[in-house]
Amino acid sequence: MDLSNPAPEVKSAGPEVSAAFEDFMSAFEAFKDANDQRLGELERRGGDALTRDKVERINAALDAQKSLIDELVLKTRRPALGGSGDASSFAGDLAAREHKAAFDAYVRTGEAAGLKRLEAKALSAGVATDGGYVVPSETEREIGKRLAALSPIRAISDVRVISAGTYKKPFMTSGPAVGWVAETAARSQTASPVLDELTFPAMEIYAMPAATQTLLDDAAVNIDEWLAIEVEAAFAAQEGTAFVTGDGSGKPKGFLAYDTVAEGAWTWGKLGFVATGEAGDFPSANPADPLVDLVYALKSGYRQNGSFIMSRRTQGAVRKLKDENGQYLWAPPTAPGAPPHLLGFPVFEAEDVPNIGANSLSIAFGDFKRGYLVVDRAGVRVLRDPYSAKPYVLFYTTKRVGGGVQDFDAIKLLKFAA
Repeated sequence: MDLSNPAPEVKSAGPEVSAAFEDFMSAFEAFKDANDQRLGELERRGGDALTRDKVERINAALDAQKSLIDELVLKTRRPALGGSGDASSFAGDLAAREHKAAFDAYVRTGEAAGLKRLEAKALSAGVATDGGYVVPSETEREIGKRLAALSPIRAISDVRVISAGTYKKPFMTSGPAVGWVAETAARSQTASPVLDELTFPAMEIYAMPAATQTLLDDAAVNIDEWLAIEVEAAFAAQEGTAFVTGDGSGKPKGFLAYDTVAEGAWTWGKLGFVATGEAGDFPSANPADPLVDLVYALKSGYRQNGSFIMSRRTQGAVRKLKDENGQYLWAPPTAPGAPPHLLGFPVFEAEDVPNIGANSLSIAFGDFKRGYLVVDRAGVRVLRDPYSAKPYVLFYTTKRVGGGVQDFDAIKLLKFAA
């Protein structure tokens, strides 16, 4: 197994993160002790209800502590946008500074003349069909960084920025036929490669944060950073669901929305799955075997960059599993902000992946960088609305995003079925 996945460095984590990480590791040691006791009791007399409850309580505490660590680390990783009036980061870039100043005036006062003039220069419609004004490029980058930190699928997938409404990608499903031949032997004509065109339309996603006029009038408030913080959670929640289960109608197509087939009968255009052998559960004998089969269902070229995706509850069940030597398959993070590992591969939580149930597809494993594509259309737009919710000012914020599977051989699923 590949145990070489480096943990991302967290600079200046601070005492809060360090203390939370120490509490997490202590809770994991308590979890292992309690789970070992539960397994011993099961072997002797069928198990004790109090011990089972203790294991589940510690399991839940581990999840809560991991969420706290992730939140604290996320705060340390957020780069601060330039404060109001600080133009040092825009030195030498007059156009960017002019756009930022015009956008700031629009958000605070509703004065749109500056943005209209700038977008007229860029031959872009001011309001009309686009519905608002483009945010400064720095704000758009900040929103993208925050979404990558919050959205597990976006964080590990291939992300492309486009200027059109649809991204079309040709993909070679089979290459030209090749073979060995002697120096003077006749060469037969080789078969042509088979190409499949994949289409990824960018769909509109929106958020509508509200602010008081008092907040907007406060010169100390960084408008760019306020907007990025307000829209990040709304965008990330909608994206997270769409990238997993979206049906492709008005939203990206999630990887679980594609047709699935048993790995032995896999064909292009479908995702292959490995069955656990027991409906709604791991098998009672050698419960780790389906996970090993899942890992090795993936070709070696994909497997070296593989990651697990599962929900929090499914991870809680996996956390209890051991190998034939009595070692836990699940390993805690090696540092604050790093993912836990299962069989040597990183584990990412996505709550939209279904929990373990009869015939559920509850665990995905694959090289998502090659397997799933996220398409961002350049430009986040904001339309100021001071009328609909007086005395509050609403900011109708939209971005266009698409997504779908781009390599059907790079992602495999574990199905909890006989």
